[in-house]
Amino acid sequence: MTDGPAVDGHQAFVRLEREIALLLRRARAISTRLAGELHPELDGAAYGLLALLQDTGPLRASDLVARLGLDKSTVSRQVSNLVDLGLVDRAADPVDGRAQVLTPSAEGAERLERVRQSRRARWEADMSDWPAEDVARLAELLGRLNRIGEARDAEEQGS
Repeated sequence: MTDGPAVDGHQAFVRLEREIALLLRRARAISTRLAGELHPELDGAAYGLLALLQDTGPLRASDLVARLGLDKSTVSRQVSNLVDLGLVDRAADPVDGRAQVLTPSAEGAERLERVRQSRRARWEADMSDWPAEDVARLAELLGRLNRIGEARDAEEQGS
């Protein structure tokens, strides 16, 4: 026995696709705005690259290419911009001294944290009438969806 009306599986995926597409469009616009808050000369895509470096630790540019699914020239241009702005540092890879790893600079990490705190405060304000359990459940479900995407990306890179 179900607690509510029957759900049409196909229509559920139609709605999911629409809602995720809207969320992604909004996320791109937000990334562009946040990039400008982080540094006036930073573009939205580079903001995401800096956030990835902060979240994952030191990475080679080739790792960024694989994780972001972007072409090498795009990542190279964004990395150069971040380095030129003083937001990312390059260092010799401790495993292979011929390669370089990228990390947020102290300035980049501090600026990113300020922007993220501001963004979290906005989420908290926007969702202030949501029960904490709903917020936690949404985070859990989005995490599950992200893990599916990461697994698919890894599988496609392996083929």
